[in-house]
Amino acid sequence: MAERVLYGYFRSSAAYRVRIALNLKGLAYQYRAVNLLQGEQRSAEYLAINPHGLVPLLDDGGVRIAQSLAICEYLDEAYPDSPRLLPADPALRAQARSIALAIAADIHPLQNPRVGKYLQGEFGVGEEGKTEWIRHWIRTGLAALERQLAESAGRYAVGDAPTLADVCLLPQVFSARRFGVDLAPYPTIVRIAEALEALPAFADAHPAKQPDAV
Repeated sequence: MAERVLYGYFRSSAAYRVRIALNLKGLAYQYRAVNLLQGEQRSAEYLAINPHGLVPLLDDGGVRIAQSLAICEYLDEAYPDSPRLLPADPALRAQARSIALAIAADIHPLQNPRVGKYLQGEFGVGEEGKTEWIRHWIRTGLAALERQLAESAGRYAVGDAPTLADVCLLPQVFSARRFGVDLAPYPTIVRIAEALEALPAFADAHPAKQPDAV
């Protein structure tokens, strides 16, 4: 069987999601670090396989896919006999996608390093101003998620089995902690995160456990 390779960076929330998904699906992979701080994502070699110059990128035996949610849905469809990331029930499946997209499309892009660099370079925003920008958008997003999860959560974000929603939620909690966001106003999110952190698939995907962690 051709090699399965995940290109990522230990602290990337998007790459973190895919590591969790691969672990939940029980799919072995080789990890190739792309150092975002050193600009390796802009190298000619990497751009040749991912023109967007972002991580993650999954090469599944020659099938190359960028964008974390696209990768996760591909894994669910390509490997249907392993635990599913999206529920079979259409309503629950839509809830899981809704939560995942709220994180991946609404919260995460506004804390992306590219945005921070643009704020600093084009508008002269200082380091503290950039950090407060990130905290503001994380708090705004988590407040809405807390209300949404009050309707959908069981043990995890949607019911009692991990889904794509959880795959996105725990990396966002990691980022919130990294940027010093107080999580006390979000008890449902904290409870779910603690339950997820006890699962090996999530624990083994933690940034600190990756080969390129510094």
